[in-house]
This record gives sequence, structure tokens and C-alpha cells, in this order.
Amino acid sequence: MNTMDYIIRTIEELVTIPSPSGFTKEVMEYVKKQSESFGYTCSYNQRGGLVVAVKGKNEETLGLSAHVDTLGAMVRSISAQGMLKISLVGGYTMQSIEGSYCKIHTREGRVYTGTILSKSPSVHSYDDARNLERTERNMEIRIDEIVKNKEDVLALGINSGDYVSFDPQFAYTEKGFIKSRHLDDKASVAVLLGMLKEMSENKVIPTKNIKILISNYEEVGFGASWLPEDITEFIAIDMGAIGDDLNGTEYAVSICAKDSSGPYDYELTTNLIQLAKEKQIDYVVDIFPHYGSDVSAALRGGNNIRGALIGQGIHASHGMERTHRKALENTLKLLAEYVTVSAPIN
Repeated sequence: MNTMDYIIRTIEELVTIPSPSGFTKEVMEYVKKQSESFGYTCSYNQRGGLVVAVKGKNEETLGLSAHVDTLGAMVRSISAQGMLKISLVGGYTMQSIEGSYCKIHTREGRVYTGTILSKSPSVHSYDDARNLERTERNMEIRIDEIVKNKEDVLALGINSGDYVSFDPQFAYTEKGFIKSRHLDDKASVAVLLGMLKEMSENKVIPTKNIKILISNYEEVGFGASWLPEDITEFIAIDMGAIGDDLNGTEYAVSICAKDSSGPYDYELTTNLIQLAKEKQIDYVVDIFPHYGSDVSAALRGGNNIRGALIGQGIHASHGMERTHRKALENTLKLLAEYVTVSAPIN
């Protein structure tokens, strides 16, 4: 299987593993097994984040990151009618999840299915169905079980604090588009695994040691707030947001100059831009005004690093997301060049 086909297959497998922030044990084991299959060693930090180590030619250490946690929810309470109230995990609009199928994961390991709806879900029955404000308080989950009251729900083992994951609805089209929830940031995790595949198969030793941090709390703001002390240069691979007056496209790799946390390291960002130009990689430079990354969290955590951010352009971020095979390929090429992976990318 060539690398790009591997990346797309891996995205599909990753997005189908439920992993809202903090509920990531299963998906971390998947990434760990993939990394180890390419011959690289892995370890966990105390928060459950994964570190993949790659030996380089010198003693400097480059940090790379992508986050495997996704948007989701928790059960906030159970109504008298047996509907579940929710509390958001991550930042998104209620409109982006209304009508979505979901799963409820109990602390005892049971899994139930349901649908996320507003409190006025039908125009045939509710006067305010069209204009009811879509807020957390006005949304609920209809469970696919025979329940008539709160006691029936409790008898299923469902309770406050149980995680809720969203159906990703993955699709890969003939024209090369990847449509799915959770491309932020499982697409980037797949790109990093694709890079490891290329390095392993071609026996490439990068110039620097590499430590890849797969973080599990990025969507709530502190995924990479702790880094191994030997990392001096840290690049987050995350989505390139597309939107009003932004430059990103679904076919290019975005290089971020500044986001809501402030500017990224000038020299490191400039080096990435110059490398993309030199290697004729399709790229854009952008500013993301409503965005933060693992680099942002690492800097807030006091880590002594230079930081940069790149990633494939993704449309409708934190909604029904879409990117294209070309954006994934351009992100992979830029990464491969930066760590001196000289083997051709299939």
C-alpha cells in the first residue's frame, strides 16, 4: 500500500474510534501499535499522551505533535422524561451537532446509541422549532432504548459524567475528498504515521532526534502543556482553518504565522516557508484569529521552545469537515523535507 492510501485508510480507522478529550485510551493504543509496527519506541506521559521516539544523527531533538482527542460531550443530567442533557467537551456550535447520531459510553464499559436533538425537534409539534436558540440547555440526547423516565435510564447504567461521542460519517470520494468529523486532528495523526512508515521502509535517519507527541487534551486547551525537556524546536501539525479572508484551501498545506495566542517563532516559520518554496510544495501562509494549538499550550506551560504550526487545509472546522488528498500530500511532503526524509512520497 502506498503512503497516501495508507494515510487515508488510517484516517478512516482513527475517526471511527471514539475519543473525546480525556477518553483516548483505545485510540492511543491504536497509534502506539502502528508506530511500533514501524520499529519505533513509544511511552506514555502521566496524562495519557503518547510519545514516539525516533533516533536521529545528532543530539538535538525536534518535537512534532498532533492531537488525537476530538470534540464530544458528557452527560450533564437526566430529565424526568428519560432524555440526556449534555455538557460540551471542546468548542463548537450546537447547530453543528444537531441531528447527529452519537454513542454514550458508561463507566462500566457499556455503549448505547442515540441522536442529538433540540428540545423542540419537530416543526409539526413545536411552535418554536425553527427559532429556539440552540444552546447547551436546549439540546438533549434521545437514547435508542425503551426508557420512559429517569429511573429507566439509570437502570441502563447511564449517569452524569459519561462520555458522548459523535458519529464521524466518514466518506472518501472519487475526486479525492475526505469528508468526516474529527479530521481535526486525526488527519494530522495519520500524516505523522505516514511519515513514520516512509522513514521505516526507506531506513531513513533524520538529522535530529524526533519526539512525536500525540496529545489527548488539545481540544480543551492544555494538550501539550508539558514537553520532554530535550525538545528545543516544536512543530504542531494541526488543521489549516479555511474561512472568511483566510488564505487556506483544501489542496495546500497551511503555515501559520499567528493565531489567537500570538505570533509563532519567526525564524522557524520562515524556514518552513522557504523550504516549501524551494521544494515547490503547494502552501499558504495564514493567520488564525480563533485558533490555538499544541504549541500554544506548550508555550503557556513554560516550555523553552521555538514553535511553529502547519497543517492541511480543512473546510468547516469543528463541523462536518472536509479536506482533500492533495492537502494531506503537501503536508506530508513539507514534513518529510523538514526532517530530511529524502525518499520519494508515493
